[in-house]
Amino acid sequence: MSTTPQPRATCEPERPETRARAEIDLAALRANVRALRERVAPGGARLMAVVKADAYGHGAVPCARAALEAGASWLGTATPFEALALRAAGIDAPLLCWLWTPGGPFRAAVEAGIDIGVSGLWALDAVVEAARAAGRPARVQLKADTGLGRNGCLADDWPRLVGEALKAQADGHLRVTGLWSHFACADEPGHPSIGAQLSRFHDMLEYAEKAGAEPGVRHMANSPATLTLPETHFDLVRTGVAMYGISPSPELGTPADFGLRPVMRLSAAVASVKQAPAGLGVSYGHHYVTGRETHLALVPLGYADGVPRHASGRGPVLLGGAVRTVAGRVAMDQFVLDLGDDKAEPGDRAVLFGPGDDGEPTAEDWARAAGTIAYEIVTRVGSRVPRVHLHERE
Repeated sequence: MSTTPQPRATCEPERPETRARAEIDLAALRANVRALRERVAPGGARLMAVVKADAYGHGAVPCARAALEAGASWLGTATPFEALALRAAGIDAPLLCWLWTPGGPFRAAVEAGIDIGVSGLWALDAVVEAARAAGRPARVQLKADTGLGRNGCLADDWPRLVGEALKAQADGHLRVTGLWSHFACADEPGHPSIGAQLSRFHDMLEYAEKAGAEPGVRHMANSPATLTLPETHFDLVRTGVAMYGISPSPELGTPADFGLRPVMRLSAAVASVKQAPAGLGVSYGHHYVTGRETHLALVPLGYADGVPRHASGRGPVLLGGAVRTVAGRVAMDQFVLDLGDDKAEPGDRAVLFGPGDDGEPTAEDWARAAGTIAYEIVTRVGSRVPRVHLHERE
């Protein structure tokens, strides 16, 4: 037997997106923004593209740029660090940030020309202090709690907040650039809270404007209200999940019903395939046992990547031209598909969700499997999964 050393096989280093990737169709995002703009155009409302939570998992900077190219007038984020990251990327569009805590980077936001959502006196005081330190007036949008019960100023406290804000404006410390609120149940058609909140917002607007506020924008409509409640559009609508081609509620309609197209497609390369005997327990806890001789395919995505563990035994995946169901538990890094008599090869692409053009499941299918909403499915896709942005240029 020869003992001559044999040369080792060489291969190209694996690119991160080979294992798994989330393809983000920016052409679809632009088309969605244009469709939403057309919907609100008759009433004269402009559109805010909400890019919080890394643009619902789609990548904040590329999505913000694409939305602006498609005619969005404003951008919106939850946290100030999301807003400052957009400014650091060179995006200078009007930008509202609304979720603040004491000690937040108020001065940096003032200096960056970010509109600061203010819901209470502590935040107003912090803004005034930051404006003094920055040597320039802050841009402030006062938020009214009309019945959501989260952030925002309740009606009983509204006169004082408005009065203090207008005093600070007269002193040159800030400009009240907007008045706004948020719905609790706009995704539930006919819910009695919708009319009650809208009426309360009108009352709170009237008070602020009679007191001397001259807001550049008044806004209340989120994605579901944008799609179904034209009387809520005011000067500006805030579109989040709809911009990414996801219906805010199955009861309202599918994305196609609203002229929208899902933007994200999540897939992974099969890591291994093996022929397994009957009676083999699959994944942790052996909640799935093969009923006969079969082929098992391993997909290298797990709950660390955002695949919901709650969808164990139910999550749908397209592989080899057929939709399979996750066999057994979703683990941290991987899950298994039972292919039966079908075969696959390592490297074949397993598609968890996408627009559905090729028969693949959608994010809504995964939401049903996990007992959640499609918002969560796309937003939870983890940082180990590279975003591959398609059609970055029109």
